[in-house]
Amino acid sequence: MCDNEAFPENEELLEDETTQAWERTASAFDRNVRLDKFWGTALEEDGVSRGKVQDWIKSGGATVDGKVCTKANLKLSGGERLTLEGESASGTLIPEDKPLEILFNDGSIAVVNKPAGLTTHPAPSCPTDTLVHRLIHHFPQIVDMDPWRPGIVHRLDKFTSGLISVALNEHDRLAMSAAFADREVKKTYLAIVHGVPEREFGDIDEPIGRHPVHKTRMSVLMKGGREARSSYTVLWSDPAGRASLVRVRIHTGRTHQIRVHMAHIGHPLLGDQVYGAREHALMVRENPKLAEFAGRQMLHAHSLSFTHPGTGERLDFLLPPPDDFVTLLKELNRSVQRVGLIGMPCSGKSAVLREFWEQGIPVFSADVSVAQAYEKDAPGWELIRQRFGNRFIDAETGNIDKPALFSSMCEDESVRREIMDIIHPIVRHEAEEFFVENVSSPLAVAEVPLLLEGGWHTEKLVDVVVGVHCPESRRTGELREKRSLPAETLAVFDSWQWDEKSKLACCSAVIENDAGLDKLKSETMRVLGELAALREQKEDDFSALLHRLFSEKEG
Repeated sequence: MCDNEAFPENEELLEDETTQAWERTASAFDRNVRLDKFWGTALEEDGVSRGKVQDWIKSGGATVDGKVCTKANLKLSGGERLTLEGESASGTLIPEDKPLEILFNDGSIAVVNKPAGLTTHPAPSCPTDTLVHRLIHHFPQIVDMDPWRPGIVHRLDKFTSGLISVALNEHDRLAMSAAFADREVKKTYLAIVHGVPEREFGDIDEPIGRHPVHKTRMSVLMKGGREARSSYTVLWSDPAGRASLVRVRIHTGRTHQIRVHMAHIGHPLLGDQVYGAREHALMVRENPKLAEFAGRQMLHAHSLSFTHPGTGERLDFLLPPPDDFVTLLKELNRSVQRVGLIGMPCSGKSAVLREFWEQGIPVFSADVSVAQAYEKDAPGWELIRQRFGNRFIDAETGNIDKPALFSSMCEDESVRREIMDIIHPIVRHEAEEFFVENVSSPLAVAEVPLLLEGGWHTEKLVDVVVGVHCPESRRTGELREKRSLPAETLAVFDSWQWDEKSKLACCSAVIENDAGLDKLKSETMRVLGELAALREQKEDDFSALLHRLFSEKEG
């Protein structure tokens, strides 16, 4: 029901084994809403039907501002204090002998690990198989403390995993409840959210209340909401920018607080189909494999710190997230290895790219991208025409006059730079889209001659740079002649790039092209092995990072 909170002041259970009651205050948004509809919507999450609500109202179970109301169709004005009382689904809690990980127990206080998918306490929609049913099996002394929530002083959503404290006697329950109410308990969570927050850390201080239309949901409300404050820190973001691991500390305990606050800043939790329905649907459509790993809202109660009500000792607990949480993070980290392929002109980059393609690896060619950009009505053609008019447009075909353009670029450095400023962003955008489209592949290779000169490696647009080295005599002789490229033209191309030594110094791997195609294929396969080793090392490094993050308390 909530991310981790002491029970809301407006919702409590009567001390009666056969009845349960709720208290709410109607908001201004509830004006003209029927009483039965109000309660039917409010209790939908608890599995109470509107028909059952009507029966309870007609039998005298409802009050409006302290007066019994038996009219289910009464329309609210807004601001009324409302109560509803009805029979419980069952009169007695029955212990259930099921697994329960007990992290701490001194006879007064216990701290347990609530698994995702387990409801904290019984409700009409979930009368059995809750955390409470397991607690009263392991701690039978608490069964008489409360008919439905014995020992419970704060809750976790059904699909939230992690730390939850339990009072084992009434005295300590009251003391712990007071500590929660006075905000003396420190709670932090780990969450996997959609996208990458703009700021690495921040505070969200936005009031939360019932959604004005969808009563089973909470929402940030500028009017009528209760104070709610959360602080978050981004711990890691996946290379493709799809998701981030964040640590969240809640300073208040509102229902669904973390889920509402993170959605409010545009980064709902992965797997949250209530507050992140649009983002989840997009993930299902674009990356169904990844969506399968987000089978629940990815939220884990990571740390819990409080003062023991009996001894006065400060107790600190830390619990790493469960396997499904870790598996999703590792899957995100396995996003495509973005390989940039470079080399001097006529070094054999295209032949290497073809070898990659024949191995079933997605490939991208900047040369092809530029050629397409020059086609009539393409973005490059349009921008060049806007800047230079018909100066570089062939009068007969309407296409870019490439010889005239190249000649002008050779003669006038300012023209060359302007053309580069037009074409390079187009190539860059298409390359980025290429990597996004292949995000689920182990690796993808983009051949971009001016990758280093464009700063792609320093801006982390690629993960690995692979170079092609070809002996100068072979490059300027045999391979140049195969392309029918004049020596003067090759010299111009060389002058527009870094020197070979500087290029290769930035490479993680180098393919030698000093013989025929058989040698080139062998070299390509060797580098593929090196790239695979880099991916394995990346996974090992990431596992070590997660271990460190999961072992850290909030700084």
